[in-house]
Parts: sequence; C-alpha cells; structure tokens
Amino acid sequence: MIFKICGLKNLETINCCERNNVDFYGMIFYEKSPRNISVNDAKILTEFSKKLKIKSVGVFVNHNINDLKKIISYLNLEYIQLHGSENQPYIDEIKKQSNLKIIKKISIQTAGDLDKIYKYKNIDYLLFDYKPTYNELPGGNSKSFDWNLIKARKIDLPWFISGGINEGNIKKMQNILNPNGIDLSSGVEESPGIKSNAKINKLIRKFHDD
Repeated sequence: MIFKICGLKNLETINCCERNNVDFYGMIFYEKSPRNISVNDAKILTEFSKKLKIKSVGVFVNHNINDLKKIISYLNLEYIQLHGSENQPYIDEIKKQSNLKIIKKISIQTAGDLDKIYKYKNIDYLLFDYKPTYNELPGGNSKSFDWNLIKARKIDLPWFISGGINEGNIKKMQNILNPNGIDLSSGVEESPGIKSNAKINKLIRKFHDD
C-alpha cells in the first residue's frame, strides 16, 4: 500500500512520516488552504527530504502554468498533484518539461463522476476525493464520498483514495476497497493545517493491525 500524507509544513512531521514508512508527502501551493506553504519553506522541506526515502509531491489547484513550471524547477519536483479542473492541454504542457509524474484528482459524488477516469491521458495516478460544494475547499474537508461507488469499477491506472480517512474509518475503507494508495490530510490533524504525529502513528498502526 502506498501512503501519502498531504499538507506538510515542517521537518518534524516529515521525520514522523519517514519512521512510519510513508511513501509521499504533499506540499500544498494554494493560498486559500490552511495547509498552504510558501515556495521558500517548501525548499527547506525538499532539501531535507533528499536524504530520506519519502518523496515530495507539489499539490496545485488550477495554478498559473508558467508559475507552476518555475516551482517544479526550483524545487526539483518529481511528482505533482493536480487538484483542480486542469484540462488535457494543461497536463500535456507540463509533461513536455520533464519525466514528471502526475497525480490527477477526480471529485466523486455520483457514479457518473467516475466517467472522468477516461477523460485524462498522459497521467500516472488517479486520486479519488470527495466532491466539494461551492463554498468548500478543493480538498481537506474531512468528508468522504460513498466508497461503494468505485468498489466494482475497473480502473487501469494506479489510484489513491482520499477524503476524510481517519483512524476511525480506515478499517471500514479496507473492507470495501483495495486501492493502490491512501491519501491522508485532515484525518491526521489536530486542527486544519496542523498535523499530529500521534495521529499519524496511531492511524498507520491501525491500518496494519489484523
């Protein structure tokens, strides 16, 4: 199972993730989010994590593509997550730059939303998340969608499940789904934007408990 924890801001949390064999940590470049990080602070994290196994992921929401390219280059990112309504030409333009791996978010509310999995080419992972309402953030809302919607769906690309996963429901998710990866954020926080090492430790232990 691939684990990704999104919205990291400090070295202590990276160390906690590394101890728990978390595969990816996400840095969110979206000013409206309580998990937003500056490029300079992100540079500190990426430089620090070079010596670790965990990989950094830049998370963007309909970001200006020229600015996004500069951030990718400055931070030397190998993975990015597109968490907005980015279209195929946008994805293709990014892919011209390098061998960058792209995670594309698809918001799920109904079975029909899953048809979007055929919409995108030239991406490496899908991420299924709760579909926000008009006044909600694009992610990190502590809310889940109906996991049964994707239970029987054949999905060719490796995919992450996201949206309100926490210690209390991770076993339920395991009983319903078999994703390639789990993406966590609000479920391991003390408050929006503040990660809890204790919650990370407990959730990872709970996942591996028989």
